[in-house]
Amino acid sequence: MRFPKPWPVAVLALLVGVLLGIRVDADLLSPDVTRASRRVSEAFLMINERYVDGVDADRLAEDAIRGMLDALDPHSVYLPADVIRAENERFDGGFEGIGVSYELLEGPEGADTLSVVTVMPGGPSERAGLRTGDRIVAIDDSTAIGIVDEGVQRRLKGPRGSTVTVAVRRPGVAGERRVDIVRDRVPLETVEAAFLMPEATGYVRITRFARTTGDEFRAALSRLVEEGMERLVLDLRGNPGGLMSAAVEVSDEFLRPGQRIVEQAGRSAGTTQTFSSRGGGRWETGPVVVLVDAASASASEIVAGALQDHDRAVIVGRRTFGKGLVQNQIPLADGSAIRLTVARFLTPSGRLIQTPWEPGAGDAYREEKQARIHGADGPPADSVHVPDSLRYRTDAGRTVVALGGIAPDFEVPDDTLTAYVRTVLREGLEDRFVREWIDRDGAGLAGRFGGDAAKFFAGFAVTDDDLARFEALARSAGLGGPPDATAREELRALLLGRMAVRLVDRSAWYRAFAPQDRGLAYALGYWRDAERLAAGYTSR
Repeated sequence: MRFPKPWPVAVLALLVGVLLGIRVDADLLSPDVTRASRRVSEAFLMINERYVDGVDADRLAEDAIRGMLDALDPHSVYLPADVIRAENERFDGGFEGIGVSYELLEGPEGADTLSVVTVMPGGPSERAGLRTGDRIVAIDDSTAIGIVDEGVQRRLKGPRGSTVTVAVRRPGVAGERRVDIVRDRVPLETVEAAFLMPEATGYVRITRFARTTGDEFRAALSRLVEEGMERLVLDLRGNPGGLMSAAVEVSDEFLRPGQRIVEQAGRSAGTTQTFSSRGGGRWETGPVVVLVDAASASASEIVAGALQDHDRAVIVGRRTFGKGLVQNQIPLADGSAIRLTVARFLTPSGRLIQTPWEPGAGDAYREEKQARIHGADGPPADSVHVPDSLRYRTDAGRTVVALGGIAPDFEVPDDTLTAYVRTVLREGLEDRFVREWIDRDGAGLAGRFGGDAAKFFAGFAVTDDDLARFEALARSAGLGGPPDATAREELRALLLGRMAVRLVDRSAWYRAFAPQDRGLAYALGYWRDAERLAAGYTSR
């Protein structure tokens, strides 16, 4: 429900008045704001006192705050206290828990079963003896059958050093056993993959920008350089952003000292700042290709924009999301917060990253963004008339445009799988097949590979017999077939990747599926351009 326009303005009273316990000196407010605040404070109190039904004042306040922020811009939002806790974990790069990823296996009448997908190497669950494929059927003497995702989070997370007891059933092993797990710090890695591909090509995928991202990225670069990396693909596809400071740290690894990375321009004191590189980065001269798509946002766009404006990297993919607003998170008295836009991001050349929006039209804005993420990009940027006011120049004199987001140097089609494999993914058949494989052979496979990526990729393969078994499962589930040669190779890589996740870790997925990643294949075709940019950059 959208509030009428007078309500959001008036709701300021809820933020500055007695209701949320925040005191604002009236001398700092303009007469108009003071009068509006007083008027609606009175109205709010009358609603609570005289409305025919009882009023939930807290709920009314939350709805009103949301209405006010909705009238501003699409990225100013209200965050309840429980969301704040989850967001803090995401930005901190870790939480305290037992160190597993899991899935809920559908059971009769909603009685889902909690199944372990991966166990963090060296983490608390591995130390306690949990293994991929284990079913957790009870947590601290309470059943876990029929548990929902929120319940898993609430019951398995907890303070470091505390103990949780789980009852475990292991496929192929009779009976049930109880396991005591001592909770510990569980890192949430943001550099989700870093490995060397053929032709001395390094691949690094960053999935979000948190406080740990800079350190993770530097460690990945150092390792790849030691392994002989000569050129780098930085994959920011699907990365929704995060902390600006982390984006600055990552950009700094590519740039000479004193080069502008991003400017934030705001209205209030302290919100206008320029952030520049310090130098001493681990990859200041080598060629770079950056992969982006319509879901690359915020901090991802800062990195892509800085490297593009300084002619430091070739940007390949689709036009990015266009989220270039700076939010400050302002805590409220009850543990909730508002994330309020206070400034805009500008790339080194002066381009605004943010896509234009209509005030109060947040729903339409979000719908358009979702449509772009799912493939509705519209005409290529080079076919759109761009006024001179939106044209900018890179350091080397190349033209770049400010159309919202970062337009890639080379646009590539969306990475579309065959219809057969898309159906497999939609129905979750590959997960079912791999789960049954692990249930049957998991002990032997774990003994052979033991979380070792090198051993896994050297010694494990999805054979033609494995594909035949999968096709039989697919036919029994009503999926037509057989798949053609292209679909079979996609399927082979898909099953290899799903097994890699369960037998090694999440990062192994990217290495397994890389040969079928069409976006990555396109990126690998632009090395001459990247080498030319790198040579020009080092000579300037």
